[in-house]
Amino acid sequence: MAKKTETANDGTIKIQYYKSTIGYSKKQKEIVRSLGITKLNQTVTRPDNASMRGIVAKIPHILRIVE
Repeated sequence: MAKKTETANDGTIKIQYYKSTIGYSKKQKEIVRSLGITKLNQTVTRPDNASMRGIVAKIPHILRIVE
């Protein structure tokens, strides 16, 4: 089977942490940490699949998808 080659932007999304989790539940704070985000306004690149979009959809008041 031939190997597929992927470009840098193909199949990935950028997730930005734009609002602090102070005052929100522990579960929401754990979601942010599980993405590998440690600082405010930090952007991380993750694979574009249903599970990642679902994570962002759970806390849209804290995370956003950057185009």
